[in-house]
Amino acid sequence: MLMTRWEPYTGLWNELSRFQQEMNRLFDSFGLNEGSWPTLAVAYPAVNVWEDGDNVYAEAELPGMGLEDLEIYVTGGNQLTIKGERKQPAADKGVWHRQERGFGSFARVIGLPMDVDADKVEARFCNGVLTITMPKTESAKPKKITVKTE
Repeated sequence: MLMTRWEPYTGLWNELSRFQQEMNRLFDSFGLNEGSWPTLAVAYPAVNVWEDGDNVYAEAELPGMGLEDLEIYVTGGNQLTIKGERKQPAADKGVWHRQERGFGSFARVIGLPMDVDADKVEARFCNGVLTITMPKTESAKPKKITVKTE
């Protein structure tokens, strides 16, 4: 007697595999295969935000960009916007095999933990690292309360 293993989902997996192949072929026909999508990371650039008693700081790594490619805004007292454009590198004498570093325009709007004084914001761009120092408004700074005894 010949025994075979019962696999109830074999037909389903075969259909899903065929569907995936069809979708890949469809995207390939529009020139949208995986290697050609010029995209940036989901949240580009990655930004670190922290604070001390007087300031809120933001830091972003923007390798290969120039200062002329960046715009920085503080709006509404507590929103930082970093806008820019990373130019596509040229491969004049070759063919791309992998392009994981994204290019194109980007904008990040980051909600700050408190209001900052937009008139006193300072930004430095050194070695591809953007550092923004945003002084807190007086109302956002911690106030030490003196406790009186009776």
